[in-house]
Amino acid sequence: MYRFPIGVIIDSFRTDIPTAVKKAAEVGAQGIQVYSTSGEMAPENMTPAKRRDFIDLVASNGLKISALCGDIGGFTDTKKNKERISKSKEILYLAKELGTDVVTTHIGVVPESPQHERYKVMQDACRELAEYADSIDAHFAIETGPETSSVLKDFLDTMNSKGVGVNLDPANLVMVTGDDPVQAVYNLKDYIVHTHAKDGKQLFYKDPEIVYGMVKSVIVTGNSFEEVPLGEGQVAWPEYLAALEDIGFKGFLTIEREVGDNPEKDIRNAVLFLEKLMS
Repeated sequence: MYRFPIGVIIDSFRTDIPTAVKKAAEVGAQGIQVYSTSGEMAPENMTPAKRRDFIDLVASNGLKISALCGDIGGFTDTKKNKERISKSKEILYLAKELGTDVVTTHIGVVPESPQHERYKVMQDACRELAEYADSIDAHFAIETGPETSSVLKDFLDTMNSKGVGVNLDPANLVMVTGDDPVQAVYNLKDYIVHTHAKDGKQLFYKDPEIVYGMVKSVIVTGNSFEEVPLGEGQVAWPEYLAALEDIGFKGFLTIEREVGDNPEKDIRNAVLFLEKLMS
C-alpha cells in the first residue's frame, strides 16, 4: 500500500506553537496543519519576519506544512460573507507565502436542493473564493461532514474550478450524516486535496441543520455523535485508505484530535495506527 504522509493539526496538542511543532516531529509526523483564523497565526499578525520564522521553525523540525485551517464560520449569510470572503483570501495568500497551497474550511450545510435560497448564497461565495484560489494556484478546500458526499459533489460541480477542493474528514461523515467514507472518496475523487485522520461514532441521527446550528431544536437534544481515538470508531480505515490509493491521492492524512484528556498520547497512537496500516 502507498505510504501517505502523516500530518498533525498542531492545535490539537493544546500548547504553544513552537512546542506543538516539536511534538509533531516527536510523534513521527511528516507535516503539520495550523489554524490561521485568529491569534498569532492570523494573516494580520503574521509580519514578514514572523512568516519567515514560522517557515524556519517547521523546516528545522523536519516537517512540511500540509495546509492552513481557515474555518471562520461558513458562508451562509450574505451580510457576513463579504468580510469572511476577504479574510479567507488573506488566509489563502498566507498559505502560499508559507509554502502550502491548501486552506481547509467549513462552509455551512449545503442544501440538497439547488432551489434552496441558501444554495446560491453559498455558491456565490465559494465561486469568488475558487476564482481567487485559481489565480494564485491554491485550493480552498471544503471539509466534509455537514452534507453527504453526493450532495457536496453536485455543489462543487457547479463551480467549474480547480481552486475549490475537498478536505475529506471521514469521521465527520460517519458522525453527522452516516455517509460512507469509502464511497465518499470515489464521489469526490476529482476534488480531494487534503484529508483529516479522525474517527468517531454516530449515536443517533440528528439533522445536520441542527448539528451545525443552522436551525434550533428543543425536541432533539444531546450529543448525537462522539469523536474517539483512531481505530475505535466507525471509519473502515483499511478500505478507506485503499480507496484513497485507488484514486491516486498523494496528499496528507492529517490527524485531528478535538477531545480527550491526553491528546498527545492519542495523536502518537494515531500515528502508529496509520503506520501499521500502511506497512
